[in-house]
Amino acid sequence: MIKTLFIIFLLGILSACQPVDIQQVDIAAPAPKRTVLKVGTLYGPQIYLNSELGETGFDFEMAQRFADYLSVPLEMIPYTDRKALFKALKNNEIDIIAAGIAKTPNRSKQFKLGPTLYKVNQVLVYKEGTPEPKDIGTLSGEITVMANSSSVNTLTQLQKDHPELMWNQVDDKDNEELFALVAKGKLNYTISDSNSLLINQRFLPELRAGMILEEKIEVVWLLPPKDSDRLMSQLLAFWHKEKRAGTLEHLNEKYFGHVKRFDYVDTRAFIRAIDNILPEYRSMFEEYAGDLDWRKLAAASYQESHWNPKARSPTGVRGMMMLTQPTATYVGVDNRLDAEQSIRGGAFYLKDMMDRLSESIPESQRIWFALAAYNIGLGHVEDARKLTESMGMNPSAWRDVKKVLPLLQQSKYYKQTRYGYARGSEAVHYVDSIRRYYDTLVWVDNQTKQMDVIDESDSMEIIAEEVNINTNVSAQKP
Repeated sequence: MIKTLFIIFLLGILSACQPVDIQQVDIAAPAPKRTVLKVGTLYGPQIYLNSELGETGFDFEMAQRFADYLSVPLEMIPYTDRKALFKALKNNEIDIIAAGIAKTPNRSKQFKLGPTLYKVNQVLVYKEGTPEPKDIGTLSGEITVMANSSSVNTLTQLQKDHPELMWNQVDDKDNEELFALVAKGKLNYTISDSNSLLINQRFLPELRAGMILEEKIEVVWLLPPKDSDRLMSQLLAFWHKEKRAGTLEHLNEKYFGHVKRFDYVDTRAFIRAIDNILPEYRSMFEEYAGDLDWRKLAAASYQESHWNPKARSPTGVRGMMMLTQPTATYVGVDNRLDAEQSIRGGAFYLKDMMDRLSESIPESQRIWFALAAYNIGLGHVEDARKLTESMGMNPSAWRDVKKVLPLLQQSKYYKQTRYGYARGSEAVHYVDSIRRYYDTLVWVDNQTKQMDVIDESDSMEIIAEEVNINTNVSAQKP
């Protein structure tokens, strides 16, 4: 035993005397600290938009929260086509793709996939007035989809069972351009996720949802296939935190919650009214809206009266903002059928509702609570908030209160409240309709501004051409 210990002791001394080869020690260099979060995206109402109102979109808001979580600034980098977007991620030019991208087997092989944002159905889109497609194998025309989209994967699978299926993919048009071509009758069909279709029907009411081709497809973010383990770990921790905080539910409600009801006739009528009626009253909405976006005031007025200054209701409300007589007296309106007085009074009353709401309600959501109060009264809205809290939900989140408002029509619930029965489901529909009208107004306004820029550019080109022609003529004179 003593001999064995002595041998071990000698071996220890000998090994300690050997020179150390430092090059053999493999010490991993620490990852460089991230200084910015570069997020590649695509343009779209529910994905990313940058307007005079600032940057908006489901993916943008989540990306901004993730950047804040990492304590770095966010850099949103929009791409015009998916091929370039995917290439940028593979080349590590961006850190993440956040662009309403659907999970597919091919993408699972090429990239790392983040957790699920939300789920959508994939639907065939066609034009109102054309025969409804009921069998994918007997379509009367060709399907056109974006290159590198999840629709390509769907059609490839469908063609195995339906060899006669005709379709093609284009790489020079985005989803909204394909929607517009279908609405004009220049394309037979396209394929879209259900949320995108619902959003775009507010601007292009001729679009129709045909058969569902795939159900409950997961929408995810994409990360680079290599060297992104740390970022994925941070993303998963962030996701867990935000899901517990209700952020995903809030953003789902904000961007998709109000678009589920679609009325073709009403949407067409509203778009006509924007062209034919709104110009007469727009300056009044702009003048009296104050800090509120004038388009929200205009949307509320359309919901109330369809911009008819002489509108009357059997219940006693009158005018552009459908004021009751007590409300008109309170806001200093002596003639409810005078358009300017009604708009001024309605704007004052709506802002008064916002000021009287609980300070716990976030600024971005106060308008929806105020509109509900405008419809059924502040007392009933407060009753709904108290019920919401008693059910373990957030009384300052519109997504939760809108679930509870319809319960004010059931005796089981309204007998617990101070103000009793109220048509809560009507208030929810009322607010959702105004939100849809507002989204349409914003879209039309942006389209008009884009056309103005194009017209101005064309005018400058014409002037430049005329100057050039005149210069050349002058130069040719003897």
